Amino acid sequence: MPPADAHSDQPSRPEGAGEELSERDRRILELESRTFRFVGTKERVIREQLAMSRTAYYVRLNALLDDPAALRAAPALVNRLRDRRTSADDLSTASPDHRVA
Repeated sequence: MPPADAHSDQPSRPEGAGEELSERDRRILELESRTFRFVGTKERVIREQLAMSRTAYYVRLNALLDDPAALRAAPALVNRLRDRRTSADDLSTASPDHRVA
């Protein structure tokens, strides 16, 4: 009996595994994991190193948070940013008289 993956030239992948991240996507995740000391530094780095506008950067970063390949590449960062995104969504839908503290 032939091996299960003998009919395929592709190596077997785990369920739900998609394409791997592009070099730009890896650089976006690396940049997002850094801490910037001065106001405006991050935006300057986005423009200079990634050749992207601030808006394009955040649109792509938000899409990466839903990408399983990004989760595999940087699980702590992606989960932290997902939590932050969820918290911001919860605050924006709260009633105006809702108080946190």
